[in-house]
Amino acid sequence: MPGSALTGRIRVPGDKSISHRSLMFGALAVGRTTARGLLEGEDVMATAAALRAMGATIEREGDGTWNIDGVGVGALLQPETALDMGNSGTSTRLLMGLVASHPLTATFTGDASLSKRPMGRVIDPLSQMGAQFTPSPGGRLPLTMRGASPAVPIEYRLPVASAQVKSAVLLAGLNTPGITRVIEPVPTRDHTERMLQGFGAQLTVEETGGERIIEIAGQAELRAQDITVPGDPSSAAFFAVAALLVPGSDLVIENVGLNPTRAALFTVLRQMGGQIDEIDLRDVGGEPVADLRVRQSRLHGIKVDPALGPAMIDEFPVLFVAASLAEGRTITTGLDELRVKESDRLAAMAAALGAAGAKVEEREDGLVVTGTGGDPLAGTADEPVVTHLDHRIAMSMAVAGLASRNGVEVDDTAPIATSFPNFTALLQHAREAAPA
Repeated sequence: MPGSALTGRIRVPGDKSISHRSLMFGALAVGRTTARGLLEGEDVMATAAALRAMGATIEREGDGTWNIDGVGVGALLQPETALDMGNSGTSTRLLMGLVASHPLTATFTGDASLSKRPMGRVIDPLSQMGAQFTPSPGGRLPLTMRGASPAVPIEYRLPVASAQVKSAVLLAGLNTPGITRVIEPVPTRDHTERMLQGFGAQLTVEETGGERIIEIAGQAELRAQDITVPGDPSSAAFFAVAALLVPGSDLVIENVGLNPTRAALFTVLRQMGGQIDEIDLRDVGGEPVADLRVRQSRLHGIKVDPALGPAMIDEFPVLFVAASLAEGRTITTGLDELRVKESDRLAAMAAALGAAGAKVEEREDGLVVTGTGGDPLAGTADEPVVTHLDHRIAMSMAVAGLASRNGVEVDDTAPIATSFPNFTALLQHAREAAPA
């Protein structure tokens, strides 16, 4: 429902990408890895459960610290039952990479949404390395795979910009003799590279001719680490847009990870006129982190540079919300990837925002949003918008509801728990806080 300004200070949950990788690399390291600030959403818990099933010991202490006792690279165990990935594409694709170079067989299952998502883009390179797959029709879950031992090192040029595919190949390369090489024509989020280097893997990154060439030496020995997970920029994005749109807002979002391969949304919002200031920029475990002060701003439409797409691919749904209240048109292109996320996010957001009173044109590879110039959206009066079991659609439309006259009702808020369990409570806190 529409409501008061967002003020005070909040802290969003830990970065989901870093949380997944903390558990995975800790499970492959020798010794005990500790992780503080881990995101405890359903997606990350699916990763933890799968790693436990393959031999790692993963426990949470009362103060929120997670301890991961690893088995060492090459020592994952045969799981006794299928690995339930829930809604998590990241868990599925990265764990497929881990299994690909281990002598075990694993079956991956998922919920209705995940079971619609294509896995062929990961199956292809991992098959080249020797893994064998029996997927459901269309290369989807449920899927059974048998790892190769030893796997074959490959050179793989990514046909589409995908951090998940890149990471799957690099993780398979961890236990593959020789050098596995991934060539990235377009840079994507680089948490895997940064963190593997931190865990002691022999990994190099060379940039040449606009491409990134990543090499990893196999049969690595990873060393246990102490990790502090920064706040997830994808989670911070919803509060940043809400504060930009709701009159009188002046909100500080603490401890936000600003990895340049992840933080392009904040660049785009500033280009649209958003007041977003970085406070106390610092380095935490190799990742840039800052507190963000966000104040209500008059936004204007822009043409979003498609080169920024990979660095904000999960933030486009909430960007479309910001665009719907900006002055003039916001044009996005090159977003084919959004059609194969948890939902077809282009079609879903076009329909949802249209139902809430926004003017949206859906094109093959993007949306064109004509904003209201700051006037509130009408909101939904008759029936809830359809979220397609997609957590980011649900949260984005919740933000749209704050900037509407009649509020926005969504058909299902349960999927929000996959990435942001305390989203609703934190939003309420920001709206009830005393003015800064």
